[in-house]
Amino acid sequence: MTRERRGGRTAPTSRDVAALAGVAQSTVSAVMSGNRTVSAETRRRVEEAMRTLRYQPNAGARTLRTAKTNVIALIVYLGPEIDSSETMPYIDTIIEEARRLDYDVVLSTRREGPAGLTRLAGRSICDAFVVMDVQTHDDRIPAAAELGLPVVLVGRPVEPRGLDVADFDTRRSAEVLVDELATTGHRHIAVLGEPSEDPEPYQFVQDFYAGARDRAAFHGLELSIVPRRSNSWDGVVACADRLLARRDDRLGLIGRTPKVTDWLARLLREQDLVAGRDVSLVGVCTDEAALSYARPITNVSPRPRAVSRLAMRLLFERLQDPDTPPRHELVEPEDLVRRATTTLFSDPR
Repeated sequence: MTRERRGGRTAPTSRDVAALAGVAQSTVSAVMSGNRTVSAETRRRVEEAMRTLRYQPNAGARTLRTAKTNVIALIVYLGPEIDSSETMPYIDTIIEEARRLDYDVVLSTRREGPAGLTRLAGRSICDAFVVMDVQTHDDRIPAAAELGLPVVLVGRPVEPRGLDVADFDTRRSAEVLVDELATTGHRHIAVLGEPSEDPEPYQFVQDFYAGARDRAAFHGLELSIVPRRSNSWDGVVACADRLLARRDDRLGLIGRTPKVTDWLARLLREQDLVAGRDVSLVGVCTDEAALSYARPITNVSPRPRAVSRLAMRLLFERLQDPDTPPRHELVEPEDLVRRATTTLFSDPR
């Protein structure tokens, strides 16, 4: 963002004031707008920093609010390629947690980038934001950090800019799945990978594959990550031979998501292979999804409701105390549940 210039010099911003005062940027906004209680000492530090920097708020570039709206803005993309059954538990829980504390939720479901955040904040229709599907290099983060409102990110950027972060520990979930295959006598693991050859934009996906690779190496197992040709069933069929190359030598398949796990279950059926007899199938999906199959699938839950509850807890704590240091917290996976799709080979390792 280009700073305004005054008299040939770069004008200070509210971020500069916050840095000098040692407070969050939202606290600077609270001091200026009076819409939130701020301690006398904190107010003194902010006002002193403003005087030191000769900071003059630009009324056209900031939002000064005079009343709470009791509305949370939830930014979550729901395009046609998104599996709504995977996303809805997150959304439902965020809405439930908001209503529990007498807040409503407004949804923004289009990919609008930074403009969507600044537009909603500029309309003064919400008190805070939850931003989902955050990428490692997400162009929304600088804008979110400048809003002067509490923002919680679901997903981990490389640089969170002082914002709170909630996410699921996908690395640990991958380790748990590999441990299951190692302890039941498998020799080979195939993981259905992503369709793109471009750098993976999400940290949680990178962590999952890294965790699987490292854990397989620890156990001395051969692991292959097989990229699918496209993000569709046809893309899975196109790589079937590579996925099932070790089908006769204690093979275990891993699905990173509920959709991928479902594709793998379908592939085995169409190949006349029985999960839990010929090969194993383990995956990341909720217990409800795992139990929906004729042969229930061995699974680790991604705990969507726990992730959403964590995000809302961080958000409401930020609303109550803007000066709390930024938090980055991960939801740990619960224990794996062994079901019908784990093959118990002889001579377990």
